[in-house]
Amino acid sequence: MPGGDGTGMYFSWDIGPAHIISFNTEVYYNQYATTENIKRQYDWLEADLQKANLPANRAARPWVISMGHKPMYCSNEDNGELCFNPQNPIRNGSAAFWPNLEDLFYKYGVDLQFYAHEHSYERLWPLYKSKVCNGSSDKPYVNPPAPVHIIIGSAGDREGQTKFQPKPSTWSAFRTDDYGFTVIEIISSTQLALKQVSIDKGGQVIDSIDLIKDKHGAGLYNCM
Repeated sequence: MPGGDGTGMYFSWDIGPAHIISFNTEVYYNQYATTENIKRQYDWLEADLQKANLPANRAARPWVISMGHKPMYCSNEDNGELCFNPQNPIRNGSAAFWPNLEDLFYKYGVDLQFYAHEHSYERLWPLYKSKVCNGSSDKPYVNPPAPVHIIIGSAGDREGQTKFQPKPSTWSAFRTDDYGFTVIEIISSTQLALKQVSIDKGGQVIDSIDLIKDKHGAGLYNCM
């Protein structure tokens, strides 16, 4: 894969003011969940994030965005396999031998995390360890002290859209099972705009936020 270790299904690239990282969530599941697979990807991720956070690199590309298939957080009906599993391995790792990706992305100041797998759209409040950490009560996405997660699986497939649990989690800000797509515009080094377009509603923008970050970098989050 381009920009990775040459063998693993993970890679990164730079585009404009953003450094984008694609990682493989499947190493935490089924026959792929081996110590070797998980550690190899984790070591590559940490090295890539360290490089992205070198002062010159973060100044040139302040926005660090990650994307993976299965999410750390979601509120869909999946029998607790993923969304309501307190031991979600992508998020928590394992005390035995699986490193913790949520801590890794928090440590190195990943601004925005995109996931799919669930055939729906869900925007989360800034959060860490299941705790909502908004920038403020009226401006949650202005200098948030934790990363922002977005589920963008709303394009769907022949299986259809994924329904939600009746009661959303406290960290769920907006969710819909409309077919649609997400538009991201990086306006400047301090402002990123996100819009969710509904195909079911004829191209109507049904959700939007501006993520404002006056500073980017490792060690800046302080979700207490």
